[in-house]
Amino acid sequence: MAKHEPRTFGSDFKRFFFRGLVVLLPSVLTLWIVFMAYQFVNRHIAEPINRGVRIVMVQTAPYAPWLQETFDPTENELNAAMADAAIDRRVLTRESVREIRETLWQQLGEEPTENQVNEAIAEHREVAEAISRESMRARFRSENIRLWWHERPYMNLIGLIVAIVSVYIAGRLLGGYFGRKIYERLEALIAALPIIKQVYPHVKQIVDFLFEERQFEFNRVVVVQYPRKGIWSLGLVTGSTLQKIAGEAGDDQAITIFIPSSPTPFTGYTITVPRRDAVELPITVDEALRFTVSAGVLVPPHQQIPQHPEDQPSGEQLEGGEQGSPRLASPPGPAHAGGDSPAGGDAADAPDQRDDDSETGESTRSETGDSTKRQPPDQPGANGKRDR
Repeated sequence: MAKHEPRTFGSDFKRFFFRGLVVLLPSVLTLWIVFMAYQFVNRHIAEPINRGVRIVMVQTAPYAPWLQETFDPTENELNAAMADAAIDRRVLTRESVREIRETLWQQLGEEPTENQVNEAIAEHREVAEAISRESMRARFRSENIRLWWHERPYMNLIGLIVAIVSVYIAGRLLGGYFGRKIYERLEALIAALPIIKQVYPHVKQIVDFLFEERQFEFNRVVVVQYPRKGIWSLGLVTGSTLQKIAGEAGDDQAITIFIPSSPTPFTGYTITVPRRDAVELPITVDEALRFTVSAGVLVPPHQQIPQHPEDQPSGEQLEGGEQGSPRLASPPGPAHAGGDSPAGGDAADAPDQRDDDSETGESTRSETGDSTKRQPPDQPGANGKRDR
């Protein structure tokens, strides 16, 4: 019997640690990929669209009364902003502001309020020439819209919705005859640019491979005899082949198949075979990839077959207490004195081992391994007692 190594804390920790990685790592990596994809889309697609929407709101506010009421500053706020800008930009000195305040005091007969001073500064001739009132109003409106937008996080979904709708509309327009012509001209113009023409064709080929609707989609799983006849390899149909290859093969219906490698299915071999030589399997691409990555261990449940009898433990190596159950064979050794000899039926359970000298007529050795010969029923010693 094989000896088991003693279990230690290090071995248990390593075993359970890797088991935890196997369970948790796929979920963690999936969530991380989804989160990073969302961050990328939100930062580089949705946020620019949201910024454009806010700019449109700022520009259309003068023509939309409800936007003016919501985001336009009051006159007092606008005068205060212009007064601060005049001082910050050194349009007016502090001495000039003090003179304006004293002039108002003389005109009103009392100390002017802050709003009255700001209004006087905003209406000053030098300030009016240096600072546009409408530009200051637009800046104030833009800031109010930005604060209002960030107070409502759900507004950021507008960018994603606009992106999806824009892509859908572009697809509808380019699907027609005139749309395709415009797209072909635009693509030819882009491909003619000095630096882009080295990159654009390859990017377009990858995008077409991933998203283009094909007659042979990347969801068909087949098996072919590769690399020689008699060896079946699992593959994924990628599409039709080159015209020259199809002509040399003498089959216009030849297909291209990607044979993934184990345990890295993103590497492999690309082969071309006649369609009649490819046998389609009733499994999905995910099931095929799991089968490849696990080196054939993960078989789809609906494709599993019973274990071959040769892979089962043999009956002579097993024993059991119940009838019909496998049991281990008795260890070889002499029988106890006065004990019963094995019955003929029990002896038949063990494999026969014939003596080399067949002419002597000696019987086979018993399953206990001793050299005692069986006695015929009509001779002494056949009553189950062993001769001394």
